[in-house]
Amino acid sequence: MADAKLSPASLPAHASPHPMANPGYGKRSAPDQRPRTAHDFAHLPPREAAIAAYLDRVPDGADISVKTLAKTLPYGQCALGTALNRLQRAGHLRRGRERLDSASGGHRWITRSWWSRTARDDDWWAAFTRGDVPEDTPPPPTRSRAHILLAALGREVPSLSLSAVDCAALAPLVTEWFTRGATEEVVRHALTSGLPTPVHHPAALLRRRLTDKLPPEPPPDQPPHRILECAECRVPGPPEALPGGFCRGCRDGYAPARPASLLPAPEIHARANEIRAAMSLRREEGTLV
Repeated sequence: MADAKLSPASLPAHASPHPMANPGYGKRSAPDQRPRTAHDFAHLPPREAAIAAYLDRVPDGADISVKTLAKTLPYGQCALGTALNRLQRAGHLRRGRERLDSASGGHRWITRSWWSRTARDDDWWAAFTRGDVPEDTPPPPTRSRAHILLAALGREVPSLSLSAVDCAALAPLVTEWFTRGATEEVVRHALTSGLPTPVHHPAALLRRRLTDKLPPEPPPDQPPHRILECAECRVPGPPEALPGGFCRGCRDGYAPARPASLLPAPEIHARANEIRAAMSLRREEGTLV
């Protein structure tokens, strides 16, 4: 009956906002995903396809834990846990931890749930964990982002009208600006502000500006610190030890002992205070030796 209540085709688009996780937690979308289509999850069983379609629509930062999903979707926690594990095997989901470094030099580990509409194999997830995401192979667009920006300049500033040959020749220079972190608005402003009157050679002028005003290279990105976890027993490990998101023990039917997690400091202090209060009460009652 539950499957009849929810299907990828009839899934409501958030009648009420999905609960969000604490800041910094919750769903995190993997990069370089293909555009959404009506057939993204056709390879999955109906229940898993419905849940995947729902997870794909909720925003980043949404709480996609089993308990929260059970309050939102017409499935119990057991069914949801099984479905999430199957989505992990299918390459749409990985769960683990990521280290966040602070400006003061400290760091903390937080739990992550990485989601990909596009199913990924183990090699892709391993590269993602290292911060070295391989390039996807969808068909390239007929015109690049840089080419489109250059072609549109003539509509905004008629004196900067370019030919198709000019756009193709200048596009690599604009692409380099994008590579260095410039937005389209930044590039457009650099090319159109303070123009001479008249502009005799727009292509030559734009080439000079794109070359002379090129922003500096950004500092190199630090590789992320990520650890994946087994979907079943939550034991951490390198991606190579967790094919399909599962450790060897869980794949073979025997799970290793789950490592004990440390309690947050406030909870430790609260429990210690409870123990002290109980011991004090027993002393007053004369029952503590």
